[in-house]
Amino acid sequence: MTKPMMDLKELVEKSADADLLREMIGFAAERLMELEVGAKTGADYHQKTSERKAQRNGYRERDWQTRAGNVELRIPKLRTGSYFPSFLEPRRATEKALSAVIQEAYVHGVSTRSMDDLVQAMGGTGISKSQVSRLCEEIDERVDAFLTRPIDGEWPYLWIDATYLKVRQGGRIVSVAVTIAVGVNTDGRREVLGMSIGPSEAETFWTEFLRDLVRRGLCGVKLVISDAHEGIKASVARVLNTSWQRCRVHFQRNALAHAGKSSRRVVSAFIATAFAQPDHAAAKVQWRNVADQMRSKLPRLSGLMDDAEEDVLAYMTFPQQHRTKLHSTNPIERLNGEIKRRTDVVGIFPNEAAIRRLVGAILMEQTEEWTVQRARYMTLETLAPVCDDPIISLPATQTD
Repeated sequence: MTKPMMDLKELVEKSADADLLREMIGFAAERLMELEVGAKTGADYHQKTSERKAQRNGYRERDWQTRAGNVELRIPKLRTGSYFPSFLEPRRATEKALSAVIQEAYVHGVSTRSMDDLVQAMGGTGISKSQVSRLCEEIDERVDAFLTRPIDGEWPYLWIDATYLKVRQGGRIVSVAVTIAVGVNTDGRREVLGMSIGPSEAETFWTEFLRDLVRRGLCGVKLVISDAHEGIKASVARVLNTSWQRCRVHFQRNALAHAGKSSRRVVSAFIATAFAQPDHAAAKVQWRNVADQMRSKLPRLSGLMDDAEEDVLAYMTFPQQHRTKLHSTNPIERLNGEIKRRTDVVGIFPNEAAIRRLVGAILMEQTEEWTVQRARYMTLETLAPVCDDPIISLPATQTD
């Protein structure tokens, strides 16, 4: 048994179950880095050979956020040249974008004390405008290519949502809406399809955002899922001519605002009985029953249910296997949460181009992660009923 295999066996035997996966990821990462550095330098660690191209120069520590938790890495350094692990490359674009935004704010004199500390922590005490400009151009080229790429194929489901970020405009600090669209195609794969920045979420803004997606090739949309943003329902009908699903989670929050604190749990459970029905017809019947039974005591809540019935129950007309993913904006809310986490480091952006740079890099990174996942977000079999041109798997040709 080789030494690496013995080390792995020892690790498995000694580690606690809770930490085993994280430690195995760290072990595999270290072995991969050693192999990559060995190939780059032409020699293994401590190996003396005339074919060596470069000498090692210690390590630098770095935390790697994985789905199993935080993994501490010791990345080898070289005396000549540089080395960066291949498995961290997808996240490098976002880190560069964040660095560029912070440095851009710094050189324009709009940084805060905390941002100054960040720049110095990144070794940026000697930053020049030309250096920042070159860094921004490199990132912008990749982000622009990603956000303007052609949209191929059909996309039955589309989630759209907006989050707000602060930016400096004309000497003032204002909030702008950053709108994101995520779709699922007929292959069952998710992708970020687009992003736009605007002063508000008015109907004209939504209409132009959706038209841009259509110009790039978006088609085959059967359902759009979003919160009840102003004008979004009309924009969906006008541009895409398709159904709209109002986020069920946001609706329930709005509904409970019309109920007293002591009765909110009961009201929530009562409304949820409509969502537990097996099909759209049964859900509509139960929805009306709930609204009618609460009408005398909670007339405003019943009126809200009357107005929202078609929009909140739209997802019930689609395959049952998809409904847990269609009834709310949760799939895109998680992405918004990641954007907020990353952009909180910046706080106030120097301009809209900096927002596009950083958020675009985050969206590009997320799409790359979804692309390499083995499991589809939705299966081909369950997508077939909602696709105009479903992908059909043909059996292999038999030979005699």
